[in-house]
Amino acid sequence: MKTAAAQFTPVPGDIDANVRSMCGLIRAAAGRGARLVVFPELALTGYEPGLIRKDPGLWPAEDDERLEPVREACRAGSAAAVVGGPVRTESGRPGITSLVIGPCGELLTRYDKLHLHGVENDIFAAGTEDGRFTLDGVRFALATCYDNRFPDIAERAEADGCRAYLASSVLDTANDSFDQVYPVRARENGLYVVLANVLGHNEAGECRGGSAVWGPDGRRIADAGTEDPGLALADLPI
Repeated sequence: MKTAAAQFTPVPGDIDANVRSMCGLIRAAAGRGARLVVFPELALTGYEPGLIRKDPGLWPAEDDERLEPVREACRAGSAAAVVGGPVRTESGRPGITSLVIGPCGELLTRYDKLHLHGVENDIFAAGTEDGRFTLDGVRFALATCYDNRFPDIAERAEADGCRAYLASSVLDTANDSFDQVYPVRARENGLYVVLANVLGHNEAGECRGGSAVWGPDGRRIADAGTEDPGLALADLPI
């Protein structure tokens, strides 16, 4: 199964502009045969907790009309997409959510980040359940940024029959996760790890992409680079 980690520079607070960028990347990935495209954490708004706190209009619902272009891009390309945003929860706060939109535009699952970090605890609602979905008979696990510092999430994914671990993140240039976390999760659990990271400056700092895919032996098998929007595309033999 061809899988793509997508990176771009989100426009702070501009869901429509970010949806357009995501649709372009879905079309590009599908055109190269990708069946699944993974986007970074909070890609719909950018990683802007302060802005998200102030404006509940930036908290889309699962069926939000603003996401219809993404659903249509998935249908057109027969590809699924992992879309990150501050999606409404019943708690009155948004989650740091991954919505998995299927190849027919349907919602396959939602996952709310389990482990919030720093200021996130004051703004967002933490999730309570692991993220799972199945596509073409393959079981996938979801994790978001700081989640990946907790080895038990990947351990549970392996025990639950997952073959790939999808990590939507916002990692600044000083973050050591590219070497110390993602390849370790792959190697220790025999999983393909797909990391989608953002480009540009946001409230987390300066981010330089580096979206990538690691094989079950911990070797990097695809890399989107650190300069431009684009894709880390890998054909996973699963």
